[in-house]
Formats: sequence, C-alpha cells, structure tokens
Amino acid sequence: MKIATWNVNGIRARGQQVADWLSSARPDALCLQEIKASPAQVPAMLSSLEEYACYWHGHKGYSGVALLLRRETFGAASFEHPPFDHENRIVVGRAGGLSIASIYMPNGGKDFAAKLRFMEALEKFAAAEQAAGSRVLLCGDLNVALEERDVHVKLRNNDQIGQTAHERELLGKIISRGLVDLGRRFHPADDALFTWWAPWRNMRERNIGWRLDYVLASESLAAGARSCEHLRDVGTSDHGPVVAEIEVALVRREQAPEARPESGAGQMALL
Repeated sequence: MKIATWNVNGIRARGQQVADWLSSARPDALCLQEIKASPAQVPAMLSSLEEYACYWHGHKGYSGVALLLRRETFGAASFEHPPFDHENRIVVGRAGGLSIASIYMPNGGKDFAAKLRFMEALEKFAAAEQAAGSRVLLCGDLNVALEERDVHVKLRNNDQIGQTAHERELLGKIISRGLVDLGRRFHPADDALFTWWAPWRNMRERNIGWRLDYVLASESLAAGARSCEHLRDVGTSDHGPVVAEIEVALVRREQAPEARPESGAGQMALL
C-alpha cells in the first residue's frame, strides 16, 4: 500500500499537477494540505474521480485539507473531524481497518497559542487511538522541524516558530503515542531530508529547507513499512510529497451507497 502526503499550496493552482501525479504514482491514499478551496472550487479533474473516495475540507483562499482513498484498495470509507478541528485543518478517514488523518498544523506565526492548543489536542487524539488499539497513520504538514538537523544549517534559529523547544517537545509527545516517524526510520543519517523550501533564491534547487511533512505510523504498521521517500522534484508547491510504502492486511467492507455531504467540522460521510 502506498501512502502519500503533499502540501499543494493551492489546489486550484496545482490541480493538473496533482491529477497527473495521481495517474503516474497511483497512491492508495493521498493526504493533501493547504488546498485553499471550498469543495465547489476543486478543479473538475479532481472533483469527480471514480477511482477514489474523496473528502475535500476547505474554504476559499486559506488552509484546508483533503483525503483521497482508492476504492479498489479500501472498499467503503468514512470521514470525520475530531472536535479540535478548526480552520479546516484535519480530516480522518477510517477504511480497511486503518485510521488515516490528513493534517495541516497551524503555522503559529499569527496565533502561537492556537498552534500549541492544536498540538496538545492532537496528542490526546493519538493517545486515544493508541488506547483503542487503532492502526493509525497521521500524515501531513505538521509545521514543526522535529530535530535541529531538520532545518538547514543556514536557517537554524531555536527562537523561531517551528524550531522552538516546546514545539519539538509536543511533536515528540505525539509521536510517543505508539507512532513511528517513517522518514527517519528509513533515513536515519540524512541531514538534508527537507520537505519545504522558501520560494526564493533557488532554495529548493539548493535544498536549503526544513523538514515539516511527515508520515507517522502506528508501530504495527511501521513493522510492515518498506520505504518512505521525500520527493523534492515533484510539482511547483513550496513543499514536496512524502510517500511511504507499507505491507498491510486490510479489512474490507462492502461499498456503501455514495453520499457527498457539504464539508464541515463535525460531519461524517460514508463513501
């Protein structure tokens, strides 16, 4: 099974890139962040995909997440939002005996306290999933560089939001809830494992960036992980996709009749 996460920085600007990459890479699950669009604004080539059950959770111009699950792989899927969702920042899909979350953590630059509250709530969510014995994948732009080496040496500043000790401690606490950082599992010695680059001065081409995008997997899923790659050369977003491959036995359910409610916090859809 192939799981991918990608902050696309605007699905209307990069809809064709996402559609082309879906066609070539064929992920079983695709988590998107910063879609900056309401469901009605999603480009047509993505809004009517037959191969995927899709949940678009956003509004015009800011934030937003989406989750696309291949029907052939997962069968029926349900989508929901934890109570701490705000600004369209998290959707959870439950399918095939897995819980998969697409997450766009607040940056914290405008409201650092809100970012910390979101992180604390996400830690409680991860703890509850662990206590329930769920097989979990938390994927997305978490807007924190977990270690000092997750920021290029030229950009390191432990007083900068995204690099502070408190944020790193909170992200570490989330991971401690039975999760494994697959990027580091497969690249333990890579000090240039970046996923975001400022869009100027050829930062991406020079690989001067931060590692902000993660696939965090329950230990039982991590045991079947075979790779986790960071794709710097895909697309024109300021983030690159992260793609993990995992061998996992799925629990299939019969496909339910399709329902497509309006996206919104607290709603659930069965697809």
